[in-house]
Amino acid sequence: MAEAARKVVAKDANEKLAHRRLTVLELAERLNNVTEACRRGGIDRTSFYDWKRRFQTHGLDGLKDLPPIAKSHPMTTPPEVVARIEALALEHPAYGCNRIEALLALEGRRVSAITIQKILNDKGLGSRHERWLALERQNADQVIELSPEQVAFLEKLNPCFKERHVESERPGQLLSADTFMVGVLKGIGRVYLHAVVDTYGSYAFGFLHVSKQPEAAVAVLHNDVLPFYERLGLVVGAVLTDNGREFCGTERHPYELYLALNDIEHRKTRVRTPRTNGFVERFNGTVLEEFFRPVMHARLFESVEALQADLDAWLAHYNHERPHLGYRNQGRRPWETVEQFVRQGG
Repeated sequence: MAEAARKVVAKDANEKLAHRRLTVLELAERLNNVTEACRRGGIDRTSFYDWKRRFQTHGLDGLKDLPPIAKSHPMTTPPEVVARIEALALEHPAYGCNRIEALLALEGRRVSAITIQKILNDKGLGSRHERWLALERQNADQVIELSPEQVAFLEKLNPCFKERHVESERPGQLLSADTFMVGVLKGIGRVYLHAVVDTYGSYAFGFLHVSKQPEAAVAVLHNDVLPFYERLGLVVGAVLTDNGREFCGTERHPYELYLALNDIEHRKTRVRTPRTNGFVERFNGTVLEEFFRPVMHARLFESVEALQADLDAWLAHYNHERPHLGYRNQGRRPWETVEQFVRQGG
């Protein structure tokens, strides 16, 4: 009863309001002066002409206040369809809006590609890059079973994901090492980079030498790698290498002997799956493209030491300034990932 009474009161008030507005319209016609009628009625000219237009179109009902606008539009995409669009975008991250529209049509849902794009933009999934990052976050936060299509998509956009089965739970637990020739210095000969990359957060070390001898591969561990983790109070658990002669041999092999003396496990990549050492191979491609090719074309280095000094500066940039995408660092710098682990107490 109370609700009905309120509706009656509201209706009467709206009727009275319409009659007052009609009085202003009639006054303007009688005075033949809109300005004076608005002044007496206490309204502005814009409202006057709006009421006049509504009165000419709808009569007295046009002078009543319009009903409130509905909070939801009748054409709004239902929440369950929005959820389905979001799910399809992650199930098929390489698909565009037209293909998602076709998938929805097969399910009996009619949603335009433009609407799908708007929904994905609102969900932060509007681009392939955003869907890739969302899929990586989802895979990092919980254990899910990825489809072959999702795996192929992640591996294509993020080579780092190819090594997902070589995981580490802390800095120093598993390092990836490799050696490759970076170029030739006049009067010196070939120069090799002995690189080591932490699989936890891609923190990298590099040592240049004129040979691929085991002693050079040991030098980067002894001079750079182990002291770095000792300062952080962390232990190096294992090193992953290929089957190169600088890494593998008998128990008296310098590299094998050094790892054994420091209680470090030596893991080797299988011949049929070379991508298991992809952490350092990916780094090799980056340092070659971003450092060695530009600087060796721009400058003439007279010694390996001079080139090493420039490499050290670039490594500082790579580890401490350059943000790394991917589900391990997620936009952080490698040093930030290591520091975060240390700050949290492991």
